[in-house]
Amino acid sequence: MNKPALLQSIIERLTLDLDVAQRAAQTAYETATHEESVAENRYDTLGLEASYLATGQARRMEEIRQGLAKFRALQLRDFRTGIELGALVTLESATGARQWFFLGPDAAGLKLEFEGCPVMVITPRSPLGQSLLGKEVDDEVSMGGNVQVITEVI
Repeated sequence: MNKPALLQSIIERLTLDLDVAQRAAQTAYETATHEESVAENRYDTLGLEASYLATGQARRMEEIRQGLAKFRALQLRDFRTGIELGALVTLESATGARQWFFLGPDAAGLKLEFEGCPVMVITPRSPLGQSLLGKEVDDEVSMGGNVQVITEVI
């Protein structure tokens, strides 16, 4: 797999996610501040709910911005010894099923299709990320109670 192109795909996906979050936050803000959102009685909570939603969307935007900055600053390298941040790892189960993971600085759980393969971003803070750190090709890791073998590290 072309790791620089994968990194660019992750950045593009996060940029798109940021745009969606910005539009959602703007919509929530406009709803919260609209004159029709002023409470007419104590049970009328539309404005309050929209305000909470706008706050949550703003937090989400900031999380995406921080993740995007971390990915833009990530320096890719080839791994000859020990998996570290920026590694693209292939795990294979005993049945031959393969999974691809990118050990990134943020955006844990982000899934994307790349070169016909599903790739999931994980971080060193995750249990799998922690167990991969320092490992090499042919080492085993436990994932969900199943033992997987590292077959490739890019």
